[in-house]
Amino acid sequence: MTLLEEMEQYALEKDVPIMQQEGITFMCSFIKEHQLKSILEIGSAIGYSAIRMAMLDKNIHITTIERDEERYQKAKEYIARSEYKDQITLLYGDALEANIQGSYDMIFIDAAKAQYIRFFERYEPLLIQGGYIITDNLKFHGFVEHPETATSRNLRQLVGKISRFINYLKSRDDFDTTFLEQGDGIGISKKK
Repeated sequence: MTLLEEMEQYALEKDVPIMQQEGITFMCSFIKEHQLKSILEIGSAIGYSAIRMAMLDKNIHITTIERDEERYQKAKEYIARSEYKDQITLLYGDALEANIQGSYDMIFIDAAKAQYIRFFERYEPLLIQGGYIITDNLKFHGFVEHPETATSRNLRQLVGKISRFINYLKSRDDFDTTFLEQGDGIGISKKK
């Protein structure tokens, strides 16, 4: 079993949300196609997507942050076991409070969906001109398109926040945003 297979198995057993195969495959080809080298990831989970991105090119560097201690520890272990540990900087903490420096070709937001607007606004200044912010889970298992199927109040609130974030992206004149169906719905916002 490869390290990635082991991580996929762990995510399945422990119910850790990692990117769907279709989504991560698309994102990796996007990174290669646009030759993106400096990536900030908000929400490491167990480090799966960071390792997948690092595998693309030895000159790619990923800074990734995770606030859940158990997931952070697991990500630390997996990254240390991978051959890409020199390309990944793993940080522990809340992305809304962390002091992250630098400039990035791409920012990947895959953390608390209710906070997407706040993440976007906090980290967008670190994005280079012509850089991309990619957000995952914009369809949220079909609930965003069919909010009437959301049964619990919490789920309806979350779906409402994702819908507001989609409208927020559409309203940003300084970004060109494309919405794609891959995986669980991906938004690609290019900084003008």
